[in-house]
Amino acid sequence: MAEQVPGRLAVLAPETAYRFLGHATHSHPEPHLIYVVTGSATLEIGGERVFLGTQSAVWLAPGVPHSARYSPGSLVIGPMLSPTTVPPEPVHRLGSPPALTAVMTALLGVAPSTDEQVAVFRQALDEVLTQLAGPHFALPTPQHPVAAAIAAVAPVSTESLDLLAARHGASSRHVQRLFLAETGISFHQWRVRARLNIAIDRLRSGAPPRRAAAAAGYATPSGLKKALRREADLDLADFQSS
Repeated sequence: MAEQVPGRLAVLAPETAYRFLGHATHSHPEPHLIYVVTGSATLEIGGERVFLGTQSAVWLAPGVPHSARYSPGSLVIGPMLSPTTVPPEPVHRLGSPPALTAVMTALLGVAPSTDEQVAVFRQALDEVLTQLAGPHFALPTPQHPVAAAIAAVAPVSTESLDLLAARHGASSRHVQRLFLAETGISFHQWRVRARLNIAIDRLRSGAPPRRAAAAAGYATPSGLKKALRREADLDLADFQSS
C-alpha cells in the first residue's frame, strides 16, 4: 500500500493541495481532464460515483459539477483543456489509454511554466483526446446499397457472410469485392474492426471485459483480448483501473 504524502508536504503550496487531498464539489467553465498519476480517486459526478485507478482518466464537459476523494498516497492532476476539446458526452471515461499516459508523464516531467510551454502540452492533449473521442478505427462505410446494408448489421450479427449476402440476393464473393473496393480492406477485417470499435467504446466507459466482449459479439473476454492485440496492439489492461 502506498504511504500517505506527509501532511506538511501536501499542503506546502495551498493552491496544489487538492492534488493530494481531493476537493469539494465545484465545476469549471472549460473542458477538464482528471488523471490519476498514482493511487486512486473516487469522484462524485452528477449523483454518480466514478472510480479511477492509477493512470486512468475521465474527461468532463464544461460546467459539470464534481467532487473528489483520493486514497492515501495518491497524486491526481486536472489540466484544463482548449474550449473546443469537448467530450462526446458530459462525463467521458477514458480508461488508461497509453497515448494519454505518455503525454501526462511528459507533462509531469517537464512541468511547463511558460505560456508557450503550456500551449504545446495543451495541443498535445487536444490531439490525443480528439482521437479518443471517436471510434478507435476510422472505418469507411461502403456506398453500394448491398454492401451498406450488410455493413449496418454485420458488427452485431452472428451470421456468416454467406447468410448476410444471401439475404440481399448477392454472393459472398461479390460482397467481398465490394468491401475491398470501397473500404480498402476485406470484409472480415472490416467486421473485426467494427466489433472492436464497439468493445473499445464499452471498455472506455468502464464496462467490465465480459460485458464489452458480449456487446461486440465475442463469446469470451479472451477472444476479445486476442483481437485487440492483433488488430490494435492493445490489451484489456489498457482500459482497466489499477
